[in-house]
Amino acid sequence: MHFVPNITFGHPVVESLQKQLGQDPFFDMHMMVSRPEQWVKPMAVAGANQYTFHLEATDNPGALIKDIRENGMKVGLAIKPGTSVEYLAPWANQIDMALVMTVEPGFGGQKFMEDMMPKVHWLRTQFPSLDIEVDGGVGPDTIHKCAEAGANMIVSGSAIMRSEDPRSVINLLRNVCSEAAQKRSLDR
Repeated sequence: MHFVPNITFGHPVVESLQKQLGQDPFFDMHMMVSRPEQWVKPMAVAGANQYTFHLEATDNPGALIKDIRENGMKVGLAIKPGTSVEYLAPWANQIDMALVMTVEPGFGGQKFMEDMMPKVHWLRTQFPSLDIEVDGGVGPDTIHKCAEAGANMIVSGSAIMRSEDPRSVINLLRNVCSEAAQKRSLDR
């Protein structure tokens, strides 16, 4: 496994955005770094709300989860496509959000990996109240599969940024997820 040693949008950017935008935006830091432990404190001080780290990037997830909580942030735990969802399961009751990567981490514009949807569905079935996020190749053509599998948090870069009407894409993604969540709650 290879994660980058450094980060692109670091804590100075978060701090600056927090000052400009106030307390309303929710800052979820997706840390695709090789030593996620070293960035917890700076991100907390900068105003991050949630700290999401890759399970594959640490030898001691329990200690890292505890450190994130003690620094006043919510905890997100990410897995790469090659990592079994069962590897995340022991930590699911200690986290706020599970992130299932639907592309290999590293660069934008990749093709959505539909074969990750059983992981999302399994998490939703096992942990009904857990926030479940998908990241990679998500847009108008793939959102229904994500929402039906149980994802309720969506990361979408290229599909929004390359759109003629980004606001309508965001609304579509949001509405599809909301409708799927309502249907799930009715089915229970």
